Amino acid sequence: MTTNNTKRLLRTPDGIIAGVCGGLAEFFGLDVSLIRIATLILILFGGLSIWVYIILLLVVHKARKQLTQ
Repeated sequence: MTTNNTKRLLRTPDGIIAGVCGGLAEFFGLDVSLIRIATLILILFGGLSIWVYIILLLVVHKARKQLTQ
C-alpha cells in the first residue's frame, strides 16, 4: 500500500470568501487569521495582493471535504 504524503494547495470549502486564505494557511501550517490579516494589509497598502488572490481563486482547485478535523 502506497501513501501519498505530498502537500497540495487546495481552497477550503468553508472559506469566508472563496477559501484561498484557508487553503494557504493549511498548506503552510499557519493560522488562517494571520493569512487573512496579511492579505488585507497587502490589499489595502500594496495593491498587488488582490491580483494574486484572484489568480489563486481561478487556478487553485477547491477541496472536496474539510482539510483538517
